[in-house]
Amino acid sequence: MADLKGKIRSVKDIEEIEKTPLSERFDEVSTYDILVNAAKANPDKVAVRFLPTCEVSEAAVDITYQELLDKVTQTANMFRAHGLKEDEAVTYLLPNVPEAQYAIWGGQTAGIVSAVNTLLRAEQIVEILRATGSKMLVALGPMAGSDIWEKTAEVIEQMPELELVFQVGGSADPGNKILSFEEELAKHPSDKLNFDRQFDQDDVCAYFHTGGTTGSPKVAQHSFRGEVYEAWATQYTAGYDSDSVVLVGLPLFHVNAVLVSSLAGFKAGATVLFAGVAGFRTPQLIPNFWKIVDTHKVTHFSAVPTIYSALLNVPLNGVDVSSLKFGICGAAPMPQEVIRKFESVTGISILEGYGLTEGTSVSLCNPANGPRPVGSIGIRYPYQQVAVKRVDEDGAYYGDCDIGEAGHICIKGPNAIRGYIQEQFNEKLFVGDGWLDTGDLGYIDKDGYFWLSGRAKDLIIRGGHNIEPSMIEECLHQHPSVQLAAAVGRPDAYAGEIPVAYVELIPGSNTSADEIRKFAEENIFERPALPAEVILIDEMPVTAVGKIFKPSLRYDIIARTFQPLLNDLNLQGVTFNVTVGAEGSHGIVATVEVIVQSNVNKTEIEQAVLDILGTYPVKYRLSFDD
Repeated sequence: MADLKGKIRSVKDIEEIEKTPLSERFDEVSTYDILVNAAKANPDKVAVRFLPTCEVSEAAVDITYQELLDKVTQTANMFRAHGLKEDEAVTYLLPNVPEAQYAIWGGQTAGIVSAVNTLLRAEQIVEILRATGSKMLVALGPMAGSDIWEKTAEVIEQMPELELVFQVGGSADPGNKILSFEEELAKHPSDKLNFDRQFDQDDVCAYFHTGGTTGSPKVAQHSFRGEVYEAWATQYTAGYDSDSVVLVGLPLFHVNAVLVSSLAGFKAGATVLFAGVAGFRTPQLIPNFWKIVDTHKVTHFSAVPTIYSALLNVPLNGVDVSSLKFGICGAAPMPQEVIRKFESVTGISILEGYGLTEGTSVSLCNPANGPRPVGSIGIRYPYQQVAVKRVDEDGAYYGDCDIGEAGHICIKGPNAIRGYIQEQFNEKLFVGDGWLDTGDLGYIDKDGYFWLSGRAKDLIIRGGHNIEPSMIEECLHQHPSVQLAAAVGRPDAYAGEIPVAYVELIPGSNTSADEIRKFAEENIFERPALPAEVILIDEMPVTAVGKIFKPSLRYDIIARTFQPLLNDLNLQGVTFNVTVGAEGSHGIVATVEVIVQSNVNKTEIEQAVLDILGTYPVKYRLSFDD
């Protein structure tokens, strides 16, 4: 099989690669096969390196490929021994600890594994457990700084049908359905699977829920075909090999951490470094990040824009980071100025990509060895079809977009999911001839690079955390003074977006914005979803059929954000006027009219505006009026 490392530089290279059928590119059918092959190739190589606290003096916990395979095999045997069937799910509620790797791949080997966001409330965890039919749970035991076990106790109380809880780092309490993960693991063989399973590429192997802040999470079904393909394609697109050290700071309930960083690393025979039990939330990780890169010769890592912004505030101070080839970003739009500053200050290139849970993670990425236009989300993965479609407000497809024409980004291929578990969510998931509609808006240029221009769906993405506006809106509508409420994302230099709420009061009400925000604070328990501001307006903008017209609110909040920032520049003889609107394929654009009353240096004005607005994920344009 030909080595493709370094050969993906353009769409033409991808087309050349695709002349060989995908079935001839790799021989693994399941994710377990990937671990078996990696252990055969280099059993003593470090597969997983774990730094629990990220303190500089901390000794790493190393797990070889053979040890990893042994633990995964034991875990699969344990799950089967306790009754897990091939078509049943076991759920994990774990931070970034080695046991999470055993549960993920052991769960897929024995049955189906279901990931759950550790930051959710107990009621939401129960909702996901019931949606997936999962009756087994693997959860972290009592640990300082973690409330996972407290929430697990609530789950046990609220869900009598839950049959077993495997506690990681704790003792057994059989009377309360609790078994020790470590004690149970030791009872099962590690040298072979003690059950028969004929893996099929189309078997469902994992469930990943999307959103998480609403009462009805959508649960995407991943197949072995999709996950193995993702590992293969990412390995070559990002340039992983057996010398790579891939740092994981994103949480292991996220598809990037599980597939882009972990499984793709294992497929390449790399070392996967888990930095901190809480990943990027570990207090010492960001301050010590460059030292960790130097000490462990990290070559790749994935992060959201907020992390890149935070790292810009950590000086290198002579630390050698030359081992680091790329930083990968794709969970949220990346401000172009942050990219430029990061690459300028650190000398490290950022690979922007694009993906979603419904696409088994990544579908597009800038090539590691080809042009990387700043702001583009890249070219398609090999064997992955990506197109821009015309889709109306009702979700009906009515044609393909031309080059440069904005429309819905749609995907088709080995990694596109077959649908959600809940059939009611599948109605508008696919358009045309089986194309999965991502809900994101963008266009393709003549060279095959894709560019985002907005979102058709209303998700607010706060530092990579998806927030459903409906959660905020449903809460606010319970207030007796609220007539209408709509939540949108306010641009933020650090988090990308933070939620704000526009409210139209019932006629005659004199309730203040502060009172309504306090009501939200008392009733919205997902902290990232709490609106940073409540804006009272006389009349909510609506469409001809009476629907709230959110684009108008997005334009307004961008103008409200940018105008005072520019006013604070206090440039003598200069006045700024910000207007916002949608401009074809460019999506939302803020036009900054610069009114000049005296002789000023336009270059200095342009730089001053860039220094402020360039850190926000919103396109803007300067217009000088002399």
